[in-house]
Amino acid sequence: MTVAPQPTQAVVLAGGQGSRLRPYTDDRPKAMVEIPGTGVPIIGHQLSWLAAEGVTDAVISCGHLAEVLQEWLEKADLPLRVSTVVETEPLGRGGGLKYAATALPRPEEAWYATNGDIWTSFSLRDMAAFHAERDATATLALARPRIPWGVVETDEFGHVLDFIEAPPSPYLVNAGIYVFAPEFTALLPDRGDHERTTFPRLARARRLAGFDLPQGTFWRAIDTVKDLREAARELDAREGRG
Repeated sequence: MTVAPQPTQAVVLAGGQGSRLRPYTDDRPKAMVEIPGTGVPIIGHQLSWLAAEGVTDAVISCGHLAEVLQEWLEKADLPLRVSTVVETEPLGRGGGLKYAATALPRPEEAWYATNGDIWTSFSLRDMAAFHAERDATATLALARPRIPWGVVETDEFGHVLDFIEAPPSPYLVNAGIYVFAPEFTALLPDRGDHERTTFPRLARARRLAGFDLPQGTFWRAIDTVKDLREAARELDAREGRG
């Protein structure tokens, strides 16, 4: 059996305004917000992780305050080759992804994509192998985030049995990290949302796979100030500083 080569290129979608992260995003795009205690923006952590997983080339899709991100990229000591694209008009999530993908250096090869507000660390190589084994056109990473509230456990008679603080969700969510086959780019809309068009079509054709993140994987979508604070606390706990 021929083993598919591991992807070595990626698209990072980093054009979000991050309005719920204000005031941190008043003067920088969402991906440029620093994780407290690290001195490194989210995009810096992502690029280091991608490089450690074998990625040699990344295309970063910029939007809000693109010049701030581009200036940082020019000055940073990066572990891989990086280029940027800027949408001159809104294309939607699917259109923006397609626009960025056309700048990948090897269009005939598979590629990763990640949302620019994700902070995580797991084996992309394992995810790519899962994708290849299923001969998928697209594979989504699936996370089980913690519910932000305490929950109450009851029995069939309505007696309260226990209180559980922030348990894992019983549902899997799209973790914002993907592996795509080369032909996926042509299936994306020029404008619009691929999660409402391309993904449902692939799912009906059994060409869309879902890779569960391994148990214990650190995964955080940095969408609000609360997420930023919780990410910093998790970092302290992981490094024994808490």
